[in-house]
Amino acid sequence: MCFYQYNFDSTCCFLYNPAMKKKKTNPSDTWQIGNTTISGRVILAPMEGISDQPYRTICRRLGSAISYSEFINAMDVLHSHPYRVDQRASFLPSERPVSIQLFDNEPDRIIKAAEVIAQLEPDFIDINMGCSAKKVSNRGAGAGLLTTPQKIETIFRELSHRLPIPVTGKIRLGWDGGSKNYLEIARIIEQNGGAAIAIHGRTRKQAFSGYADWDAIAEVKQNSSIPIIANGDVKTNADIDKILAHTGCDAVMIGRAAVGNPWIFNRVDADQVPYTARYQLMKEHLLAMTQFYGAETGIVLFRKHAVYYLKQYPMTREEKRKLLSTRSFLTFFATLDELNLGQREVCT
Repeated sequence: MCFYQYNFDSTCCFLYNPAMKKKKTNPSDTWQIGNTTISGRVILAPMEGISDQPYRTICRRLGSAISYSEFINAMDVLHSHPYRVDQRASFLPSERPVSIQLFDNEPDRIIKAAEVIAQLEPDFIDINMGCSAKKVSNRGAGAGLLTTPQKIETIFRELSHRLPIPVTGKIRLGWDGGSKNYLEIARIIEQNGGAAIAIHGRTRKQAFSGYADWDAIAEVKQNSSIPIIANGDVKTNADIDKILAHTGCDAVMIGRAAVGNPWIFNRVDADQVPYTARYQLMKEHLLAMTQFYGAETGIVLFRKHAVYYLKQYPMTREEKRKLLSTRSFLTFFATLDELNLGQREVCT
């Protein structure tokens, strides 16, 4: 395998602003996964198309305690698919601790793929048992694995003996409201060598609808002796404190609310970030993406991030179309300058 990496010195290119400063960790905010010390209790969730190396690096610098990769299909690892594996599995030393996440519906493939990925020397390997997307879960992978506890037992039993690094899991409450088996799954993971569990407080059927059940997450924590990471309905700095207090978990994982909002890892709410800081960080992010993916692909993939970075600022449909159809770093920011969004009233 090769590595796709970019080199970027954030100290020399852009103006300093407080919202880009790395969060200092209080000594009381340290905890362990295996023999690795984790500094900080707020973590960027693994998200396809979002938690790539450029965005992880930004979030890590601002305080995300662990860098989780986008999920990687075990079959792609075993068939050496360069784009889906090499790019997704690459990471920078500054991102550590790093967790590379795998998914599949067959234990043998996951086990073999994990042995390959372990050669890249991440700090952890994570097994995805939480993805609710139909294309994944309906074939028994992601949250679909929750319906086959015996497969989960095999995966963790074998990997905990074969790998030199800790194996962790990300789960949901179960397939649907009538088959919530989160306590059983958590027990299986722990008893078969799992080193930590991140749990989203919804079922696969719920996907992201309704509310996350923090009581269920607390129940897992109360019945486990390994670290538990809470996930679901954390949108603000205050929510971080609330879910940690409610569940007693070791850390909190933030997914959708962190898209376009890396400042949450520095315990700064999005509405507290001035436009100038947002503008400068967008420059850093887009530059990193063009270096990592190439100029054309980088700007295209950045568009979804731009929508979230700028969602507080009102734009007409034509203004948004013009901005998101730009084809280069320079034209994107020239168009953004023309819009003068910093002078517009922020949407709440």
